[in-house]
Amino acid sequence: MKLDSLRQQMAPLGERTQPPLDQWHPDLSGDIDIEIRRDGSWWHEGERIARSELVQVFASILRREADGDYYLVTPVEKWRLRVEALPLVVTDVALRGDELVLTLNIGREVTVDSSHPLRTEPAFDQVASVQLEHGLAALFNRPAWYRLVELAEEREGVTGVSSRGHFYPLQ
Repeated sequence: MKLDSLRQQMAPLGERTQPPLDQWHPDLSGDIDIEIRRDGSWWHEGERIARSELVQVFASILRREADGDYYLVTPVEKWRLRVEALPLVVTDVALRGDELVLTLNIGREVTVDSSHPLRTEPAFDQVASVQLEHGLAALFNRPAWYRLVELAEEREGVTGVSSRGHFYPLQ
């Protein structure tokens, strides 16, 4: 089974949180029956993947390539999967000093900065998203979006939020 093969290949990485995806360039192995739904849930062959640890592992080997498709990538395999909206979801927002810290549905925290900028998504009713590594992005869920809007301020007629000295418009 493809899912077991991917899981076995990830085992040697142990607790490493960010595999070196930029160094892995295997040929396409094919399509895998995994779908990431808009709410951030992962499904395999029509069944929800309930183990959060497994979702975290798979999210760590996920990338979007120049063709616009999403892939699970290991040193020797590359599987295309389906993504309904954006692959990850922002579930919480916190202001810590001058930093806007986002929590993703996989438990990872991301600080909004020049490497992880905010933008609004026209395809998703102008809801905010944050740009991540490897061509990925995370869409704000409704509670996180409302929390972000609560933190917004107006500057020169533009509503937005600040983090690490940068201003990110929310319009």
